[in-house]
Amino acid sequence: MATTASNRRQFLSLLGLSAVAVSCGTTAGASSGKGGTKTLRYQGWAGQVTLPELAEDLGYLEDVKLDWVGNTISGPQDIQSAATGQVDFGGAFNGAVVKLAANKAPIKAVISYYGADKYAYNGFYVLKDSPIRSARDLIGKKIGMNTLGAHSEAMLDIYLQRGGLSQSDIGKAEPLVVPPVNTEQTLRQKQIDVAVLGGLLRDKALATGGIRPLFTDYQLLGAFSAGTYVMTDRFLNQNPDTARIFVTGIGKAIDWSRSTPREEVIARMTDIVKKRGRNEDPAPLKYWQSFGVAEKAGRITGKELKLWVDWLTERGDIKKDQVTLSDLYTNKYNASGS
Repeated sequence: MATTASNRRQFLSLLGLSAVAVSCGTTAGASSGKGGTKTLRYQGWAGQVTLPELAEDLGYLEDVKLDWVGNTISGPQDIQSAATGQVDFGGAFNGAVVKLAANKAPIKAVISYYGADKYAYNGFYVLKDSPIRSARDLIGKKIGMNTLGAHSEAMLDIYLQRGGLSQSDIGKAEPLVVPPVNTEQTLRQKQIDVAVLGGLLRDKALATGGIRPLFTDYQLLGAFSAGTYVMTDRFLNQNPDTARIFVTGIGKAIDWSRSTPREEVIARMTDIVKKRGRNEDPAPLKYWQSFGVAEKAGRITGKELKLWVDWLTERGDIKKDQVTLSDLYTNKYNASGS
């Protein structure tokens, strides 16, 4: 199926990097010394505790330390920063990982870190009295999401396609970038028609009331791991021991979050937010339920990435055989859950 999208639908335009720009990226955190680096630079998410942060707090990263360099609100931006060496790892929706690899970025997905299940999912919400009831009702409507060219826009496209809309009509739905912390308010003020809400922000909005789901990614695709952390081939080659501790630690943190009472997980994450001193409100953490990772210890099966290889090829965003599935990921560094 050919894609005739407008500029705003240039899928993953944030990742339009030339092979030269990516391959020349510096990796300041990497070291070719005998022991390699033991400090990993990364970007966080405001008001949230990422799995690496949880793993570090639990002691699963052993002597590896995290160095927070700031926050991001975009998975594509995060993995682009990893590809160019500004940080040592980044995480994004798997379609973004595939597209970045297709642009010759020397990266590998090393572990899944979020997904959709009955507790953790992204929903597309409208006000309770909204006339929007179907995919066709989204023609000409504004849909607020955290970034374009990533998970939410992909889910929107799949929903519209399954609703029988033509490519022309799909292009008339208007995804807009709205910071996650403002999305609920923007919907309630009727500045957008649909709000994409997930995790803590979704549950907080539902607790307030007055909104209803149009659809969710879990309804569309069932339980699935949706995003992976990536590291550059250079970093992995120069720091294999650090990579193994890092990835294995995240795998242990995933399994810890599954086997530990929810209240205890929330208490732990709340404590992390309070003591890291980033001027954040930990209150929304009480709504946390799951990271949504489908496989034990976040191991990657390949199907999570193949879904997006096929979808991007169908859209015409990448060429057939432009990427080799087995080159996209590795479980080599994940000693947890073997």
